[in-house]
Amino acid sequence: MAASELYSKYARVWLPDATEVWKSAELIKDYTPGDLTLYLQLEDGTVVEYKIDPRTKNLPPLRNPNILVGENDLTALSYLHEPAVLHNLKVRFVDSKLIYTYCGIVLVAINPYENLPIYEADIINAYSGQNMGDMDPHIFAVAEEAYKQMARDERNQSIIVSGESGAGKTVSAKYAMRYFATVSCSSGETNVEERVLASSPIMEALGNAKTTRNDNSSRFGKYIEIGFDKKYCITGANMRTYLLEKSRVVFQAHGERNYHIFYQLCASSHLSEFKAFKLGCADDFHYTNQGQSPVIDRVDDAKEMRNTRKAFSLLGISENEQMEIYQILAAILHLSNVEVKDQSADRSSILPNDAHLMVFCELMGVACEEMAHWLCHRKLKTTSETYVKPVTKMDAVNGRDALAKHIYARLFNWIVGSINNALKSAAKQHSFIGVLDIYGFETFDVNSFEQFCINYANEKLQQQFNLHVFKLEQEEYMREEIPWRLIDFYDNQPCINLIEAKMGILDLLDEECKMPKGSDNTWAQKLYNTLLKQNAHFDKPRLSNRAFIIHHFADKVEYQCEGFLEKNKDTVNEEQINVLKKSKFNLLPKLFEDDEKATVSTNKPTSIIGRSSQTQRDNKKTVGLQFRQSLHLLMDTLNATTPHYLGPCEGSAATPCMWHPRNNPDLSSRLPI
Repeated sequence: MAASELYSKYARVWLPDATEVWKSAELIKDYTPGDLTLYLQLEDGTVVEYKIDPRTKNLPPLRNPNILVGENDLTALSYLHEPAVLHNLKVRFVDSKLIYTYCGIVLVAINPYENLPIYEADIINAYSGQNMGDMDPHIFAVAEEAYKQMARDERNQSIIVSGESGAGKTVSAKYAMRYFATVSCSSGETNVEERVLASSPIMEALGNAKTTRNDNSSRFGKYIEIGFDKKYCITGANMRTYLLEKSRVVFQAHGERNYHIFYQLCASSHLSEFKAFKLGCADDFHYTNQGQSPVIDRVDDAKEMRNTRKAFSLLGISENEQMEIYQILAAILHLSNVEVKDQSADRSSILPNDAHLMVFCELMGVACEEMAHWLCHRKLKTTSETYVKPVTKMDAVNGRDALAKHIYARLFNWIVGSINNALKSAAKQHSFIGVLDIYGFETFDVNSFEQFCINYANEKLQQQFNLHVFKLEQEEYMREEIPWRLIDFYDNQPCINLIEAKMGILDLLDEECKMPKGSDNTWAQKLYNTLLKQNAHFDKPRLSNRAFIIHHFADKVEYQCEGFLEKNKDTVNEEQINVLKKSKFNLLPKLFEDDEKATVSTNKPTSIIGRSSQTQRDNKKTVGLQFRQSLHLLMDTLNATTPHYLGPCEGSAATPCMWHPRNNPDLSSRLPI
């Protein structure tokens, strides 16, 4: 239909607005091609003139007729663009309290930031066995479709949960797993479904934290494969984790917290079984007081600790093992308060009677003098000799923090392994449904290595979505010779190449890490020299020589180069680790067992959190390389399954995620699904 017919008097359009994002307006005069002004009236009666850009001649997006507003599938709208999507979601959410809406094969979920009574057993039973289109949009409908297709098509399935931080990904993933645990028949093993669900509170306690965006933000990614036998009963599960944010262990921005488990432990420090840990409140420790926000509204950390302990018990992790876990966590808190003093310009020391070091060593079962020595010294090896060198106060503090991060990461890794052992089954797995809950796209005032990796992962997931929804669907239409207008969908492969291809950002980072005098500054210059003129997705900030910009599918993000090399190398003082390995404390040496294995084996670890041993330093994989490899394995897994997409978004309904028209403008052309 011609524009002059669509943009006639009384036609309604959406106008961009700085406050409301989009405002509705009505034409009070017919538009004629060539006009450079539209005459409109806002809903409050205000008459406005809309100037048309003479170069682009773009007209404002048309508003859908009222009869279509509130549709439960966005693809049913006449016009599918950003204001239409946002308005439809707003009407459903505000007027009808409906948080779920389909967009073709994608389920869009708005986070209501409150508990709704729509997840009880009777709701699960209502969706069980039903066809997806026969019921209102719901996470249970998606889960049922995956379960049904697994049985019907004899093909493994995946539910991919995507969205920004705070959008509700983790909760959505939990509801999907609850559905499978409820509708699946028993495999004969006691409480297998209960054990699968018990992994959630443990992983949240150790891997989630309060950020400025989200009180329960997952600071790691996870892919849980729920196994089924030939009768489609749950047999067990297995979890793969990705890139734990270790830096949070030693630093939190204002208004944020460390991992929940530390606050749970401090809130329970009055219990008799924890008295020996000599803990107090979270404000007493450097690693838990930097954000100056120790309490989360409506969260009782002592109660959450009871839930964590109950979950450990459900998974068969004994009281003794649990106490060993808490003992190590308490030791990390005491390590944070160990005071390093300047002895001279290039020498530091720790007082022999430092109370927190004494408690740390007592809890870890290691010699206090030896640990104090290696916190302030390091061993250097040359081709001809080995000698011990003192370190500055700054280096000693950084070394102390590196040790804390390393211990926590290894403990996290060990707990993931223990959970997987508890979820193993003797019954043979016939098929599986995977649930991916991975960090959403992030952009903060200061973005570092963690945000870079997180956004790289989101680029890979966006590409997987594009491949499935656009490319494969179009190939199917062409193969069946169905009349079809080819959609030119956005391909983010150039951005992915910028990050992971030969001589891309990760390659240049690894190369700089091998240089004897490599630094964040010299790496930044290499980025500018190599990439600035070669890739349109790469840019340099005008006022900085120590940062770079990537034009991602969701937004452009500026990354600060400071800290990239150290986080990528992930180094820790080997002599400090050797002291810990000599501990008589049962659990501690187990955390470092794979250091020795790493020298003779190249098997991938279950948890991709970065190895930190300096043994066989030349063969040690950087965090960036491990993460790249783990993402490729994840994509291979997802591409071998039938994917189902869930796109949670914040209550503002304005989050950039894979279903959003801002990131997929060709949604306006709509695939006929």
